[in-house]
Amino acid sequence: MNSSKTAGLSSVVAGSTAICTVGKQGVGLSYRGYAIEDLAEQASFEEVAYLLLYGELPNQQQLEHYKTRLLAYRVLPEALKQILEKLPKTSHPMDVLRTACSALGCLEPESEFTQQQQIADRLLAIFPGALLYWYHFHQHGTRIEVETEETSLAGHFLHLLKGKSPSSLEQKVMDMSLTLYAEHEFNASTFAARVAASTLSDMYSAITAAIGTLRGPLHGGANEAAMTLIQLFSSVDEVEVKLTAMLARKEKIMGFGHRVYKNADPRSPIIKKCSQELAHKTHDEAIFAISEKIETCMWQQKKLFPNLDFYSASAYYFMNIPIALYTPIFVCSRITGWAAHVFEQRENNALIRPSADYTGPAMRSFATIEQRPE
Repeated sequence: MNSSKTAGLSSVVAGSTAICTVGKQGVGLSYRGYAIEDLAEQASFEEVAYLLLYGELPNQQQLEHYKTRLLAYRVLPEALKQILEKLPKTSHPMDVLRTACSALGCLEPESEFTQQQQIADRLLAIFPGALLYWYHFHQHGTRIEVETEETSLAGHFLHLLKGKSPSSLEQKVMDMSLTLYAEHEFNASTFAARVAASTLSDMYSAITAAIGTLRGPLHGGANEAAMTLIQLFSSVDEVEVKLTAMLARKEKIMGFGHRVYKNADPRSPIIKKCSQELAHKTHDEAIFAISEKIETCMWQQKKLFPNLDFYSASAYYFMNIPIALYTPIFVCSRITGWAAHVFEQRENNALIRPSADYTGPAMRSFATIEQRPE
């Protein structure tokens, strides 16, 4: 195997899945056979979560039962609250979620794999409360109640963050964002989860491994970096000159291009439209205009298109979500895809253990310490 051709395993098929298709012939995204455009526009995130975790879209009765179950699973154990309070205020929120997941694995361990569906639903329901309990305790000195009457995870997250029910537009955008982030085949974090699951480790270990992988700026952290980039420009007129200079210095511009898609990320137009709606609603047209100018310049100069992370950044900005919470929102959604892949890995398991091309020295004789050169 030529290592130069397989850097990052980009040309390697590492397994099969019935969960998701990404970029067949360089385009398109579907979850269990449903186009992402249809799911984002017509299904709630809870329907999408059910589809990923249970295999089919729910009927009305199944959906209501599922939402009721998730409501019941939002309760934070007192022991977990104490752990969250003891974490440093300076912790990255992704580290908080990683720790919360691992701690819950000690408090509510998976003793047998038949518990996997329940644990997946529990993590889906509890992540917003765990994250925002820590956030409010350390940022505002308050111990919030983590059970709201919001029936959607999107509404629940925004209510916990802001202390009140979100607007209908905010809830719609957050719901669509969760759907768009829910699953993406063998991406780095999902593959990490499958590797952990292949050892027959527990669900919490697999999800903790995935969160740790998503923590990196080349994966989930791109939405945070994208917002930081956008805020570098005070007007549309500054974009071309400054961005050209950044590219000349070979600076990494986050939120553009993709390892799988060739010409466009099918999720990007959906979240871009959401960002534009929020810009009109909040009367903050400047940030959106700057974003569009960045998009134009990146295509003209590098032929790179925006991926999901780029316009997600401004959409979250318009909803007054702190930048440090952008990637944790990714976690609150992707737990569905991660868990579905753990289920699938366990169904037909083989230990994932790839080989490597050795590039070190040839075999040589051992020299005693006296024989080694000064």
